[in-house]
Amino acid sequence: MDELSNSENLKGNQVTTLTDNLLLKRIEQGDIASFEAVFHQHYDRVYGLLFRLVGNRAEAEDLTQEVFLKLYNRAFRKRFFKPNREHNISAWLYRVATNAGYNAIRGRQRRWQRDTVLVPGPQGVPAAEKEVEKQEMETAVRAALAQIKPRQAQLLLMRQMDFSYAECAAACNVAPGSVGTLLARAAEAFRQAYGEEIGE
Repeated sequence: MDELSNSENLKGNQVTTLTDNLLLKRIEQGDIASFEAVFHQHYDRVYGLLFRLVGNRAEAEDLTQEVFLKLYNRAFRKRFFKPNREHNISAWLYRVATNAGYNAIRGRQRRWQRDTVLVPGPQGVPAAEKEVEKQEMETAVRAALAQIKPRQAQLLLMRQMDFSYAECAAACNVAPGSVGTLLARAAEAFRQAYGEEIGE
């Protein structure tokens, strides 16, 4: 039974690779419909990954647009497609999205550090306390994600979004059999980083 499901996954991956190669070749030739097909096929998951990482809908939407623009520019300039090489568009998109999310978090942390020196925070506003606590928790989660290795954060976020082990393996360029172990290590690294952030 396992051999059958493994062979089905292998065939599915081969079909995806063929489709990705064909779409990339067509995008290189200026076929907008092929780019739109890639965009509609992958938008929700790329956006979901970025939203979980940055926690802001507008920022996640902007970053998602940037990720797809990078794909288009790279393919259109013929820097992506190599004839005798397999391509996995989704894996590339998730890696670029994770990096974009990390860059956004780092930029936000730099701005926050600069602004907290200049602008005192609100104090003594009871109605805002719960919102402040929620924001502090979200900030701690994002800061903890930024502290662990990018691949660990990517694996945790992708599993939270119900990506399969095979999809996680492809996006992170690891063997499918090692995903469980890598996830366990990632969860432990996150727990430690989060504990440090909240002072435990």
